[in-house]
Amino acid sequence: MINVTELRPGNYFIDEGNLYRVIDILLNKTAMRKMVAKVKVKNLRTGAITELARNSGYGVEDIRVDKASMQYLYDSGETLVFMNGSTYEQVELAKSTYEDIIPFLAPNAEVTIMSYEGEILDVTLPSKVVLTVVECEPGVRGDTVSNGGSKDATLETGMTIRVPLFINQGDKISVDTSTGKYDGRA
Repeated sequence: MINVTELRPGNYFIDEGNLYRVIDILLNKTAMRKMVAKVKVKNLRTGAITELARNSGYGVEDIRVDKASMQYLYDSGETLVFMNGSTYEQVELAKSTYEDIIPFLAPNAEVTIMSYEGEILDVTLPSKVVLTVVECEPGVRGDTVSNGGSKDATLETGMTIRVPLFINQGDKISVDTSTGKYDGRA
C-alpha cells in the first residue's frame, strides 16, 4: 500500500477493486484541511477516464503491470491474433474491444501488450507506423488551390488519409497513431 499523494503519472494501482493508470495528479493543500489529491486516471478494464479525489493518508495498492512486445499476425474474424516473438506464445483478443487500433495494424506490426496477473488490459501502438499506399489518385501539377495540396490515399489496412500530392501508389509512408495523419515518407 502506498499513500495516494505518492502517485505519479504512469503509475498503476488498484482502488476499490478497479485497476487504474495515473494520467495526472494535482495536490491541493489549504490551511484548515488535509491535503487532497485529485488524480486523473484511466480505468484499465473499461477505458473510462475519470478523476478521483482522495485525502492525504488514503492508501492504494501499487501494482506492477507486465509489458510484452508482440507481433500482430492476422485478423481471424472475431479476434485479432498476436504472437510473442521470443516465446512464440499466441494471444487472441476480441476485435470489438480494439477497433480503434485496427486501422494501424499491418501484418507483422509490433505492439506492446500490457497485462496484470494474466488479464490483458491494453494494447499500445508505437507512436508512428509505416504503411504502404495501395490506392491514390495521381497528383495533378498546379492543382494546389482546389484541395490544398493534398489528396486521399488508401493504405494497406483499408484506412484512408490525406497525403501530399507527391505521394504515389506503392509508396511507404509514416502515419502518426495518435492523430491518424500523414507524418512523412518512410
